[in-house]
Amino acid sequence: QLVESGGGLVQEGSSLRLSCSASGFSFSSYAMTWVRQAPGQVLERVASINGFGVNTYYTGSVQGRATISKDAAKSMLYLQLNNLTTEDTGMYYCAKEVGYSWGTDVSRLQRGQGTQVTVS
Repeated sequence: QLVESGGGLVQEGSSLRLSCSASGFSFSSYAMTWVRQAPGQVLERVASINGFGVNTYYTGSVQGRATISKDAAKSMLYLQLNNLTTEDTGMYYCAKEVGYSWGTDVSRLQRGQGTQVTVS
């Protein structure tokens, strides 16, 4: 089970930290990904982190503004987003990859219910 939190309505230039509580699987054995769906757009991989949290990936639009991290002891996944813009608006999903690293089509990943981020 994946449960996201931390979204909200914020102003441009502000920051948010999204959280995801994971349960029911060995958290350190799987890569995790934040997926975003902007209004009218397809799902997009925003950031990924491998099983032990050593390697990360960021999509170009958040590079330098986002930090993905894992707390294995708490089975928690985080996404810190800084200097938010209106283009960051969307539903953010926490997703479990199929293995230790990422790469699977995001539409095929197990996801939570999502947390809405709206930047105005």
